[in-house]
Amino acid sequence: MKDIIAALEAKRAAARAGGGEKRLQAQHAKGKLTARERIELLMDEGSFEEFDMFVEHRTREFGMEGQKIPGDGVVTGWGTVNGRLCYVFSKDFTVFGGSLSRAHAEKIVKVQDMAVRNGAPIVGIFDAGGARIQEGVESLAGYADIFMKNILASGVVPQISVIMGPCAGGDVYSPAMTDFIFMVKDTSYMYVTGPDVVRTVTNETVTHEELGGWKVHAGKSGVADGAFENDFETLGQMRRLIDFLPLSNREKPPHRPNFDDPLREEASLDRLIPDNPNKPYDMKELIEKVADEGDFFEVGPDFGKNIITGFGRMDGSTVGFVANQPMTLAGVLDIDASRKGARFVRFCDAFNIPIITFVDVPGFLPGTRQEQGGLIKHGAKLLFAYGEATVPKVTIVTRKAYGGAYDVMSSKHLRGDCNYAWPSAEIAVMGAKGAVEIIFRADIGDPEKIAQRTKEYQDRFANPFVAASLGYLDDVIMPRETRRRICRALKALANKKVENPWKKHDNIPL
Repeated sequence: MKDIIAALEAKRAAARAGGGEKRLQAQHAKGKLTARERIELLMDEGSFEEFDMFVEHRTREFGMEGQKIPGDGVVTGWGTVNGRLCYVFSKDFTVFGGSLSRAHAEKIVKVQDMAVRNGAPIVGIFDAGGARIQEGVESLAGYADIFMKNILASGVVPQISVIMGPCAGGDVYSPAMTDFIFMVKDTSYMYVTGPDVVRTVTNETVTHEELGGWKVHAGKSGVADGAFENDFETLGQMRRLIDFLPLSNREKPPHRPNFDDPLREEASLDRLIPDNPNKPYDMKELIEKVADEGDFFEVGPDFGKNIITGFGRMDGSTVGFVANQPMTLAGVLDIDASRKGARFVRFCDAFNIPIITFVDVPGFLPGTRQEQGGLIKHGAKLLFAYGEATVPKVTIVTRKAYGGAYDVMSSKHLRGDCNYAWPSAEIAVMGAKGAVEIIFRADIGDPEKIAQRTKEYQDRFANPFVAASLGYLDDVIMPRETRRRICRALKALANKKVENPWKKHDNIPL
């Protein structure tokens, strides 16, 4: 028995060694942690249980039968994050460059199935070169199996992808179907085809970073939801994110004890809106001042900056915040903001997370670039997402709510549950100047008349009381009492039940 136990320990040691000491050192030299070190940081200490440590590939082509390493380039299993169940797979770049074989794919599929069956999030850590070429179509079949599980798990359990090295070819499509993608600055990149193929096909010469680095995907394409400085910070932030999320769509958002009075008033909010209606202010300040203990996890901070999305807590329970950001493009809705907002709203609705919306929006961004880019369809995504959402929805108009953008931002007409406005709110078809120039076009040559008409329009419409008189707002509230009113509204909506008409699925304007 002693010899058997020793043999088991030797096999375990061989699996934990991955591609060997030299390759492990090379991984560290690049500023990256190993697959198992990453799992240790993500999971609670001592909680990780590994599956399929001894799995090996079954390829006999190209001399592969003599190159077998236990685990076959991916570490899979389960553990806990802040005491709550979580599944994980972590690709090991030191073993065949983390490339995907059929056996490698089967390991990932197994934990995907377990996550859905047991109702727990799954985190995928990517650091790999793509398909294992020696396996040909078997590798491609493995990718398709993983993709299918991503699709079936969507909206059932949270799926988080963490890109911590190369992620190329077939590897990029699995993260693309998950709920969140995060990258590590300067050591991770994503692309369908690498720089060499791009140079051959299009004659473009680009670096890995220019083609698919964090600045591209977190700031321009919107593929990634954020990027962090290094492996340590990234995994710490993933623990923080998971703590906000329910384990599955069968649960309500988690509740955490807190020391922030739900009835707290914040007097400084009475001074947040500038006297000049064209002067910006930071909407993030409002979110942080109403959220429990100022704790706010922002999603997509570098993309579509004119809209803010992220998670916080109100009276201990998770909520999703969506807010126009006057600091960028005056908070206008454009293609990027609409896509970003719609994706976030749909996630919250899928996982029973109430949505708090702060509105200060002058409309949709005009221009040929936006129209030719499909603003109509992209804007409709946000409208559709808010309209179909059945979770509690609380909306506060802080300043401008003009035109169709007023409708889109969780208005009463899209089944907003509690719709409030600050006294500084202006709800109208458009701003006073533009409206007067259309209605009183004949007076444009007379500045005095135009000024008088503008004042008349402002006095009539540049306030929240017309909407309130029609029941489109439930109340006009003091800014200082915003937190209290939201907390009370959410308490009243705790047992809300709304059902959409039966359908196989909707057909959102993608």
